[in-house]
Amino acid sequence: MKAILSVIGEDKVGIIAKVSNVLAENNINILDVSQTIMEEDFVMMMSLALPKEANIQKLNTIFEKLGNELNLEINVRNAKLYEAMHTLD
Repeated sequence: MKAILSVIGEDKVGIIAKVSNVLAENNINILDVSQTIMEEDFVMMMSLALPKEANIQKLNTIFEKLGNELNLEINVRNAKLYEAMHTLD
């Protein structure tokens, strides 16, 4: 399954490393990544390939904890749901 991960918050050292570590621990492949600094905020989007057994709710719980530690908003969404949310008819 493909998913989209978003990370938003104050820039600091180690964000990409810590997020990537969680992904590696869960056997999740990064397909594409885009990151930028907007004023003082770090903004990153990743396209991910999740293994069949992946549980998005569990991943969001893990990333919520990491987000709280780093003062970031981190979310994982099914790519199909993400596309539907951002498609205008």
